[in-house]
Amino acid sequence: MIADAPASPPDWPYCRLGDDPSPDGVRCFGRRVDGYAECLAHLSDADRGAYLAALRPGADVDHRGTPFTEELLGQLTDALTDPSTDEPRVGNAEFDRARFSGDAHFDGMRISGDLSMPEAVVTGHLWLYGTEVGGEARFDDAEVGGHAWFVNAKFAADADFHRTRIDGDALFYGMVVSGDTTLVAAQVGGDTWFDGAQFDGRLWITASTFTGTCSLSAVRIGGNALFDSTVFEQTVQFGPLVCEGRLDVSGAVFQGVSTIEAVTGDLRFVRTRWASTAALRLRHAAVDLSDAVLEFPVSIAARSRPFVTDHGELDEPFPADAPVRVVSTRGVDAAHLVLTDVDLTDCLFAGTVHLDQLRLEGRCKLPTAPAGLRWTPRRTLAEEQHWRAARSGGTDGWTPAPEGETVLEPAVLAPVYRQLRKAFEDAKDEPGAADFYYGEMEMRRHDRGTPRAERALVAAYWALSGYGLRASRALGWLFAAMAATVLALMLWGVPKETPGPANPDGPYAERLTSERFEKSLRVVINSVVFRSAGQDLTTTGTYVEMTSRIAEPILLGLAVLAVRGRVKR
Repeated sequence: MIADAPASPPDWPYCRLGDDPSPDGVRCFGRRVDGYAECLAHLSDADRGAYLAALRPGADVDHRGTPFTEELLGQLTDALTDPSTDEPRVGNAEFDRARFSGDAHFDGMRISGDLSMPEAVVTGHLWLYGTEVGGEARFDDAEVGGHAWFVNAKFAADADFHRTRIDGDALFYGMVVSGDTTLVAAQVGGDTWFDGAQFDGRLWITASTFTGTCSLSAVRIGGNALFDSTVFEQTVQFGPLVCEGRLDVSGAVFQGVSTIEAVTGDLRFVRTRWASTAALRLRHAAVDLSDAVLEFPVSIAARSRPFVTDHGELDEPFPADAPVRVVSTRGVDAAHLVLTDVDLTDCLFAGTVHLDQLRLEGRCKLPTAPAGLRWTPRRTLAEEQHWRAARSGGTDGWTPAPEGETVLEPAVLAPVYRQLRKAFEDAKDEPGAADFYYGEMEMRRHDRGTPRAERALVAAYWALSGYGLRASRALGWLFAAMAATVLALMLWGVPKETPGPANPDGPYAERLTSERFEKSLRVVINSVVFRSAGQDLTTTGTYVEMTSRIAEPILLGLAVLAVRGRVKR
């Protein structure tokens, strides 16, 4: 049934029935045909025939507000058909607020100017199969009671679908838009298919609702693509697609299972909500997950090879070696998040919930300490890089924070390291957890809020063995302690040859003999394994041995602990 005519008079010259309704109460605001007092629908048969006979292919048509039946629209299309090509040709086509009873067929039409259909109403299906529009195409506030077919349609300028409502399916297969495409607050009651579409400009789909399945396979977007605050109620298949600009899905809601296969440089999921499982397979993207809501498992994986569609391998406008980078998980509940083969060099983890349940699989790269003798080689957090760079003025190889990013203090970073360490430990990756334990202890050592005595203890632990993780440091101290003990025993600990243990005397150089060295070394080696050498020593030597029997086994134990931390399964 055709929707009622608008209650308020339009700004164009309208049909006489607008002011003087027919006896059956029909009031019409359709644009009057030039030279007549009525619109095309209410012309007499003779006048309508004369008007249509005078039309030529390529002429402008203005039938805003006019009520069309399928028969009347067919008569208009026939009058505009070029007999040499059997295709309807139009200049500008204006159908603002027009009402179409049944199907509206514009398929195959060649429109050299603009196509304007704001607030148009189609009770049946809307057909633009293979339609070509040389100017802008506007469908703002249009309503379609059935399906909308834009298959293989071509738009040389912008295509606008603000607040468009389609009760059936929306089919955009093979559509090409040279300008920008905008669907703001649009609604589709059936399935939506963008497969094979090409958008040379921006694609903005914001605050829209897709009730059925939504598919964007083999799609190419030349500008930015925005899906802000859009609701997908059923299964979603994004891709494989290529977006040369930013692909922004911030605030979108995925209520069904979703798969996203995208080639893009910038991918944003800020405040995106997944109410079902999702698999993201990406190429080259920098992914921002800030404040995303994950109610079910969501996996993000870097794809090593280009995507392949029915038309062959997707052409990628990015460097082949550009990695997939996750740049933020702040505000995310990581209990359902799985990251595989992604670059975490710039990832901001502070503020992530249940970070200890994050799963990292494959090769996930993290930032490392600057090369050189000054810093211990290890994996770090990007936030620690920012803190150290701010502390040193950025002159020692640490990465400074991006402009506008807050630099976090060690008290905030220590729990982040602790949770990531637990995530690796729960995954039975003890060697992988070691660097995060080191980072946690480093943040405790530098935290000014930690009691001074505790900081001193932690500092000693760091200096002696790198928190029980640096065997070379512990062994270095052990050998130094052993050398010092040997020297002390040779100088003061081994008694001179007398019936009793008498203190050595004479010049120090005369005490450094091979015999006294052998005796001192035996004492030290036994001390390392916490045994007594069983030799008579001077009083000084006795205290030296006691000290070595306490200190040196500890250093040996720290070295063993460090080795075990790197080889434990």
